[in-house]
Amino acid sequence: MSKDKSAEHFEVKPGSSVRLDRIDTGFHGAYDCEASAAAETARHLSRITELQRKLYADQSKALLIVLQGIDSAGKDGTCWHVIGAMDPQGVHVTGFKQPTALELQHHFLWRVEPHAPARGQVSIFNRSHYEDVLVAKVHALAPAEIIEQRYDLINTWERMLVEQNNTTILKFFLNISKDEQLARFRERLDNPAHQWKISEADYTERDRWDDYARAFEIALTRCSTRHAPWRIIPSDKKWYRNLAIAKIIADSLQDMHLRLPAPTVDIDDIRRRYHAEIVADSKGVAAKAQKKHKHSKNMSD
Repeated sequence: MSKDKSAEHFEVKPGSSVRLDRIDTGFHGAYDCEASAAAETARHLSRITELQRKLYADQSKALLIVLQGIDSAGKDGTCWHVIGAMDPQGVHVTGFKQPTALELQHHFLWRVEPHAPARGQVSIFNRSHYEDVLVAKVHALAPAEIIEQRYDLINTWERMLVEQNNTTILKFFLNISKDEQLARFRERLDNPAHQWKISEADYTERDRWDDYARAFEIALTRCSTRHAPWRIIPSDKKWYRNLAIAKIIADSLQDMHLRLPAPTVDIDDIRRRYHAEIVADSKGVAAKAQKKHKHSKNMSD
């Protein structure tokens, strides 16, 4: 987004207070339509492809991407259109939905910890550990004092990933309007290819829109830290969402100053062996050609 400096302002500054009703969900920067943003989006996706492969080879740093948003905000779409630029060999996508009976017997981060990225890897949380201060808060699934403690525990856990495992954490809240959500629900109803996404919860949870907005505001305010800030991405325009997130991911990978590791073999020796094999193959081909020529000549005689 070279002509769109607004990307710098998506970040929730630590210590600031978030009011979602004051943020424009339809913002699309200096671009007036999808076509006008296509080339820039493609450029950042290409950067992601190159840099993520370098991250995989470098093996010294990790990347955690957290995607949160109300139902139909575009978490799956972001995985498809942006994360799809990465080599699957170095990427793991995990969704944290309703805890299982076993998971409920442990502390809330127990099920999350095994999915944190190893160095060289990218982990995508399509819904995340924040479900335990979002859904849990809206539906009163845990005592208020327990939920209150979780904000600080989340901050501590994320800080540990950053400081102990060289992990860069990118947290995206995909911000759509209530009207846009309803339009996307309608598209699901009208498009047979998308009807499988429809659930009873779509409308029951929609009735709690204001409760979710407040829960998100608290989480974004309490858990946007210097080491792991939240970014609120205007997402009514899917194409702009993809552009904004692609640029942030590409820039973050660039800022890691990744390097390809040194070869673990003697390159000069490998090169000599390679050339020796090429020469041997060439002689073999020539010998076969000569033999074939003599055979053909004998047959003609």
